[in-house]
Amino acid sequence: PVSTAAGGFAITDPSGEDKAVVYIGGASAIYRYDHFQDAWQQLPNSGIAGTFGAGSCGTFHHSGPSGTATAGTSTTFTTNLTINRSIAGYKLRITGGSCAGDERTIVSNTYGANSVITVTPAFSGTADATTTYLLLTGRYWFFNAGAGAVGFSYYDRALNTWTARSVTNLPTTFGTEGRLCQTYSKCSEPFASGTATGGSSTTVVNSAKTWTASQWVGYQVRITSGTGVGQTRVISANTPTTITVSSAWTTALDSSSGYVIEGNEDALYLLGNNAVTMYKYSISGNSWSTVSPAVARAGAFAVGGGANWVSSVKDASWNNESSILNGRRIYSFRGGGSAILDYYDIPSNSWVAVTYTPQVDTFNTGSCYDCDDDFIMISKENTGRLFRYIIPENRLIPFSTLVYPNGTAIVGDKMWTKAYIDGSTTIKWVYYLMHTGALLFRCMMIDS
Repeated sequence: PVSTAAGGFAITDPSGEDKAVVYIGGASAIYRYDHFQDAWQQLPNSGIAGTFGAGSCGTFHHSGPSGTATAGTSTTFTTNLTINRSIAGYKLRITGGSCAGDERTIVSNTYGANSVITVTPAFSGTADATTTYLLLTGRYWFFNAGAGAVGFSYYDRALNTWTARSVTNLPTTFGTEGRLCQTYSKCSEPFASGTATGGSSTTVVNSAKTWTASQWVGYQVRITSGTGVGQTRVISANTPTTITVSSAWTTALDSSSGYVIEGNEDALYLLGNNAVTMYKYSISGNSWSTVSPAVARAGAFAVGGGANWVSSVKDASWNNESSILNGRRIYSFRGGGSAILDYYDIPSNSWVAVTYTPQVDTFNTGSCYDCDDDFIMISKENTGRLFRYIIPENRLIPFSTLVYPNGTAIVGDKMWTKAYIDGSTTIKWVYYLMHTGALLFRCMMIDS
């Protein structure tokens, strides 16, 4: 609908649960592309502070609105929300009260105030006025750059509303290039699960495990059944058999407590501004802090840099529960005309430089990135040359060539991947918005 311009970027749901992508080309130039319909529509004006341009960036997070039911049955409950579109097919998680721990698929919902949601299968009991819930319908987070003022907001797709959030502790001038990165897990794919053999007010114990010490630091543990169901805490330490959480459980755990270990749903990371500094945002606390790594990054994040949390590599070595790699790293090409790749290791709070082969092609203004399972997909500036970095092999290979000429190279991440799923068949595509133009292209991904 509009030509891409400096700072314009796309936000996609990396889990594939949301069938759309949002392109943000300014505070009031925001468009939603529906992959199923191959069509665009404009979204409401964000009203965000700041000056749109280089440094603006965003990310998708699967958590949507939450609240307390006012009434319910075995398959329905009445929310305290005004839902403005269909959220059928998304997930509903009961976080407390009656039916706590249930996670169900939404079949339908009514529109307007006090929307009624119908789910399948039936709840484990009857939802009522004690039932607290979280809709896993997603929000698009938008960081707006600027000189002298920046802005930060999210668009809630279920409510069709924008909400401004804090920018305290962020620099008031932010430009050059930026990337916003989340660390959540796919709703149906935790990194580990089990039933505790014991616990306390601050621990989860599973005596059958052989975890590497400190491997789970920075992840979260969520109690899905038994004593303490519905509670979620960030992990601050672990031994081979015991997880310690950052704040005490409201209800202490015991041997009936079922758990899953996931990425930290409360965290967003902001990189860029031609600096090594990285910022961390707490969603629940609406607060920013500066990350102080034990090992600093060796070079600044420059134009054409990228940031991707890696969580779904299929290689067995990345999924060994006793020495997990999925979920602990944010991979970041530095850009600035370099071929340098670093990753931030969340449990050790350290940056690590990566040696890959062949480490020759450089990435500069206009380079775009997206992570898809074992690969980080890369488009090089406005050249039309695409690559994929094979994560478990530390190897960069050519992927495809876009033969249509691009316009002038501009900053902003304008490439994403999307899967079409039909039964047991999955077809993956790379989508690419051209530089300084309005054309959208796609290319089928072949894994062989």
